[in-house]
Amino acid sequence: MSWLTNVRNALSYVIPKKESPDNLWHKCKGCGQMVFAKELADNLYVCPNCAFHERIGPDVRFAQIFDAGSFATLTPPKVQDDPLKFRDQKKYTDRIKAARAATGESDALINATGTIEGRKAVVGVQDFAFMGGSMGLAVGEAFVRGVEAAISEGAPYIIFTAAGGARMQEGILSLMQMPRATVAIQMLHDVGLPYIVVLTDPTTGGVTASYAMLGDVQISEPGALIGFAGQRVIEQTIREKLPEGFQRAEYLLDHGMLDMVTPRAELRPTLARLIDYIGGQRKAA
Repeated sequence: MSWLTNVRNALSYVIPKKESPDNLWHKCKGCGQMVFAKELADNLYVCPNCAFHERIGPDVRFAQIFDAGSFATLTPPKVQDDPLKFRDQKKYTDRIKAARAATGESDALINATGTIEGRKAVVGVQDFAFMGGSMGLAVGEAFVRGVEAAISEGAPYIIFTAAGGARMQEGILSLMQMPRATVAIQMLHDVGLPYIVVLTDPTTGGVTASYAMLGDVQISEPGALIGFAGQRVIEQTIREKLPEGFQRAEYLLDHGMLDMVTPRAELRPTLARLIDYIGGQRKAA
């Protein structure tokens, strides 16, 4: 043991090591810079250096979108957890338990009711942290319940999508949620209520192929990955090199797949204007 180690050990008794939280800083996934966690939260989890939009969960999203103190989450629907008794490297039930413990949520889609700048709305938020936001029975049922709540409230339904697609552990039952969601959206249209989609990073697979692309207005956060199949799969299928960033929000806006790309700080007033405009047009019709 060197004399320097002896001195350090002696000093540790005299000057105790100061404990500090391990979450004071966040490394931006866009630019790699370290950002003070409180500064990031105050900036709506958008990097102040490069404007990279970090993924956020339902609680944070609801607090950002709804008027302060105006919202209440809806009771999540009860569905059978493991209808196919599926097992791969782990039991499907064990994966669900782990996701619930990690996120504190019952499944990947949570709904809430409240007001957005004084306008009533029902908002659904998918959480990519819960098994990649994958769509299974629980997500499909939550979507339908969100639409039913919107119809009951006479309010628009706004969905924030974030998903890797259908949940493979539920097989055909997960794919059946695609037509269920489509029918639910038609129910909204039948009573003249708006359906607005905000696509966030990432939105892919069966979610993109169903309710994520059926909005009266399609909005996206900047830089969001949006598509059905992955770029590598498409390139291998068509044997062509695809343009850089062809599945990013800005490229899709330029090619007509989106109506607008809106920074997170502008989402709340943008949604309020859309509710007024679409609702007014439907009433006039």
